[in-house]
Amino acid sequence: MLKLFKTILKAGEVTVKYPFKPLEVCPGFRGKPEYDPEQCIACGACTVACPANALTMETHEASGERVWQLFIGRCIFCARCEEVCPTRAIRLSEEFEMAVMHKPDLYIRATFTLLNCRSCQQPFTPTKSVNYALALLAHAGMGADSIEALRPQFETCPACKRKQTLSQHRPMKLSQPAGAK
Repeated sequence: MLKLFKTILKAGEVTVKYPFKPLEVCPGFRGKPEYDPEQCIACGACTVACPANALTMETHEASGERVWQLFIGRCIFCARCEEVCPTRAIRLSEEFEMAVMHKPDLYIRATFTLLNCRSCQQPFTPTKSVNYALALLAHAGMGADSIEALRPQFETCPACKRKQTLSQHRPMKLSQPAGAK
């Protein structure tokens, strides 16, 4: 019996005095997502990758806004959003204490202004997304004049681009070759 007590004393304390002492987490621990709306371009990659549908994005064309939202109550801390974010606007922190008194405190929201199409004036994409694409071209070494020449293409919605492309081509006459039946 004395030998058992010696072994226990040598082992020391095996529990942590949590919540009185901070709990140290392991490296790579996946806790509460941290979101930086200044870094976000509202591309929607995170909302597509989220298996729990904790991330949502709604486009309000009437007001010309796109609303990004994270509901921490549904998050399963899989880090898929962190993996797919091209600007690293979302990352999982080491914070695990997320108890709140009111359910609305579990929501994180950000609102982005949509850019209007140059042709039809309908809102179609976040302004930050277009600026990010142009900045990537500049970073790749493209000249400022070339980038400004491409700006109208980036500021035109896909439907209007399609119409412009089709209007530039002559209609082709399709017919059967002679002798084919």
